[in-house]
Amino acid sequence: MTHPITNPNIQKMQEYGSGSYLASDVTVLLDIVDKNAVADVPVSQKEALIQSGQRHYSDMLTLEHAPTAMHEQLYQQALAQGTTRTATDIANLAYTLHHIFWQTVSTERPLILVSLVRAGLPVGVLLQRALLDNERSDTNSSYALPSVHYGISIIRDRGLDPVALQMILDAHPDSTIIFVDGWTGKGAIYQELARSLDIFSDPNHPNFANIFHQGKDVIPLLTLADPAGVAWLAASEEDWLIPSGLLNSTVSGLISRSLYTEPQSGLHRSVFYDNLVAVDHSLAFVDHIDSTRRALSTSPQYLQTFEQPRYQTAALIDTLAAEYDISNRNRIKPTIAEATRAILRRDPERILLATADHPDTVLLRHLCSERDINITVLGAKILPYQAITLIKQRATDRS
Repeated sequence: MTHPITNPNIQKMQEYGSGSYLASDVTVLLDIVDKNAVADVPVSQKEALIQSGQRHYSDMLTLEHAPTAMHEQLYQQALAQGTTRTATDIANLAYTLHHIFWQTVSTERPLILVSLVRAGLPVGVLLQRALLDNERSDTNSSYALPSVHYGISIIRDRGLDPVALQMILDAHPDSTIIFVDGWTGKGAIYQELARSLDIFSDPNHPNFANIFHQGKDVIPLLTLADPAGVAWLAASEEDWLIPSGLLNSTVSGLISRSLYTEPQSGLHRSVFYDNLVAVDHSLAFVDHIDSTRRALSTSPQYLQTFEQPRYQTAALIDTLAAEYDISNRNRIKPTIAEATRAILRRDPERILLATADHPDTVLLRHLCSERDINITVLGAKILPYQAITLIKQRATDRS
């Protein structure tokens, strides 16, 4: 079931692409620019510019290359290991959304899923497919709900793309919005989201009900995993090997990390990696998880929601910052997914692990041995995180 195109603002949205996903999966509200027009900044140079305060990370990009054969193999292993869990988590999330919204959502007023690019995209696509499964005669149609899915940029220190959010509000003035991300680390993106949405928090704001439908102070953030304890709704609070966390663009619609654009100049920008089409897993990943979800024999479970963040790992982050003399918390990258991405995209100093031989950290440990990065095993001290990457400090640390 799709939302009828009667609103000119919705028709305008149709002009935007969906990355390498299907048009029915998502509309990505990004200004896609030619990668040749973006400066390809080497990791070491990028790190120096970021930490010296000369450039913000969202003003430059290190262009991605195809994953190595070993990286691909480890992704496939993670997929085999995590398929049923991911499918079950998506079913539980969809079932919970259905339970909460079935009385207020309709074809005319669909639930709006807004995925935070990039990690939120695979989760949002899977949820969109699950919620729209009502025209199929499978056993899990108990959570059908009319929904429309968008992907928009959020950038640390600079917030949610206000131009993209306003486009959604204009196109769906009577709809409820849920924000979707893959996982939480320290809760920094939650805080960024909360700051960006503060202008809507006055009950007299015309869009208050679109966003604060769960209460005046409740940020409606949904994630697959929520170790930081900040999400309104999450499938679990565990740090586990989410398969889509192991790759970058090749499991997120071939879209690059977003680049900042001043609001008066339009949408945040991104690069589409058309050179990586041959190694793209984006559609194959969602097709595989989606078919597994439809074949599940277990009944979906209703999940707990939280009106306020618990910040259950804040004290741990404080302790690590003190022990490793880190004044800038952006250099601490917790969770298996973030720790892995930091090794691939940043300049790591060391990796902290809860367990020396946990099966979920095989790729991480392989990358460390390949690049001669120190590993420190700290045991239960860093739980619920299984892994944390500490970014190398430069001479001047201002960002």
